[in-house]
Amino acid sequence: MANDVWGYQANSGYQAGTDLAGYKVEATDGHIGKVDKHSEDVDAQYIVVDTGPWIFGKHVLLPAGTITSVDTANQTVQVGRTKDEIKNSPEFDKDQHTGDADYHQQVGTYYDNGTRGV
Repeated sequence: MANDVWGYQANSGYQAGTDLAGYKVEATDGHIGKVDKHSEDVDAQYIVVDTGPWIFGKHVLLPAGTITSVDTANQTVQVGRTKDEIKNSPEFDKDQHTGDADYHQQVGTYYDNGTRGV
């Protein structure tokens, strides 16, 4: 199941090849920032969100499986997590963690198990 979190949900509305950079990102309880970059790599699909002033300019990595919908008309990405769940996610440093398999495993475990409550 851990790999499921690294792929877009079939009903999310995401279409391969769509550039999500610049899209607004909404948690279940409000706006969290904009997509800084995204990856379409097999078994490693994710977005990096620039949270701006919300968490003091922090960037967070969200596995594609957390995305519940992509609205291309309004350039908005909805994620099925609360602001607190995202705020408490493993610290992301784009210079150190991009492509780091151990970090991806830690994030995958957090989002697949740690915040689901199931």
